Amino acid sequence: MSTLNVQPVVMAGGSGTRLWPLSRAGYPKQFLVLSGNQSLFQQAVARLAALADADLAVRPPLVVGNEEHRFLVLDQLRELPVPPADVLLEPCGRNTAPAVTLAALQAMSQGDDPVMVVTPADQTVTDADAFTAALRRAVHRAAGGDLVVLGVDPDRPETGYGYIQAAGLAGAQRVARFVEKPSLATAQAYLAEGGYYWNAGLFVLRASTWLKALGQFRPDILAATRTAYDGAQRDGAFLRPNAAAFAAVPAESVDYAVMEACPGSAFHLAMEPLKAGWNDLGAWEAVWQVGEHDAQGNVARGDALLSGCENTLVQAGERLVAAVGLRDVMVVETADAVLVADRSRSQEVKHIVAQLAQSGRGEGLLHRKVHRPWGWYDSIDQGERFQVKRILVKPGAALSLQMHHHRAEHWIVVSGTAEVTVGDKTLLLGENQSTYIPLGVVHRLANPGKLPLEIIEVQSGSYLGEDDIVRFEDTYGRT
Repeated sequence: MSTLNVQPVVMAGGSGTRLWPLSRAGYPKQFLVLSGNQSLFQQAVARLAALADADLAVRPPLVVGNEEHRFLVLDQLRELPVPPADVLLEPCGRNTAPAVTLAALQAMSQGDDPVMVVTPADQTVTDADAFTAALRRAVHRAAGGDLVVLGVDPDRPETGYGYIQAAGLAGAQRVARFVEKPSLATAQAYLAEGGYYWNAGLFVLRASTWLKALGQFRPDILAATRTAYDGAQRDGAFLRPNAAAFAAVPAESVDYAVMEACPGSAFHLAMEPLKAGWNDLGAWEAVWQVGEHDAQGNVARGDALLSGCENTLVQAGERLVAAVGLRDVMVVETADAVLVADRSRSQEVKHIVAQLAQSGRGEGLLHRKVHRPWGWYDSIDQGERFQVKRILVKPGAALSLQMHHHRAEHWIVVSGTAEVTVGDKTLLLGENQSTYIPLGVVHRLANPGKLPLEIIEVQSGSYLGEDDIVRFEDTYGRT
């Protein structure tokens, strides 16, 4: 048997609004560790790498994400034993059909036609072996030209997922139709009737098969995406489609653009059943479901103490969280926000995020600790005309050469070695040493050492917003 080339495709876009306040637009749920000791994104990459065997040659993954998260993607990939990957950066969100199309065009750029295994980056499974076995079966079916979707065997009447109605014998089923998220009564009827599966958003198909199907059902999406791809620019591991052309691509999902049109067409749409403890962790209710429960059904993560609680989730991030006498409640604490909600209404957390956006508040966008390509900063205190930050710079990394119009800065080295540029002078500072950056002076902070550099920064001035910055040079291509 000849070896099949497999191209993993990890869809890493999305904002995860229903997992606020832990998930933020600037650091969404796919990059969080919500189960195990790896982020959901890292778990997705590792699961697809495990497909390799004597018959399947698995390529480095293609990751489709957005510009804002590009360095999160690279940082988390570096922690995995996988080769470097191409990262396709969407200039704006256009839903999943254009994203898969970008991946298919890139997958075929080497002159062959691999089988693509497309997965969202924000899912988890508890039975990795069963997951791998199901995907391998799907890959071999897709090699013959089938479009294969993975259907999760349901264990409850879930209203938060779309459904697939399948027909045929187990292991060789075809898709009869896709069904939107149902009411509770309808979901209960699906479960009783059988033959209905949760739509996991997992697809396996040859790159050419996807392009042919899209060309038949939505030629406008194919043509517009190809134009954006043809105008792409390479920047190291990043591939950036032409921004103006991509903005003109019609926004549509894989399901609506192609999959729902396949039944009755010349394209054979098959379904591979999946029974592997799958969960998309789309809301805090799902986090409670997959968590480690105590005898009373509680899930406690972080520094949490519970007394007299039942079926309750407590997620403590920064402080001790104590809960007494709660039932079917979820409590999620971060440095700058606390969520308390009825577990049965976890889908409604997204409405809080919408309210934050409407009122112009920043808690829906960023955490108090903000990750940057060079490290991170944590705004630990602020008041009128001052702000205090804790800053970590990775070994070998540097902030941009910059200047501020409205603030001065004091830097105190806590650990590591700092290379500080102030005007036309450069100095090295060690632990317990400090320096002063006057308002309006060009400066830069760098870490020339092999250990992380940590400093305390005290800002003072009339305006302390992050937009008070003029960059003259930047390693990371920011303006």
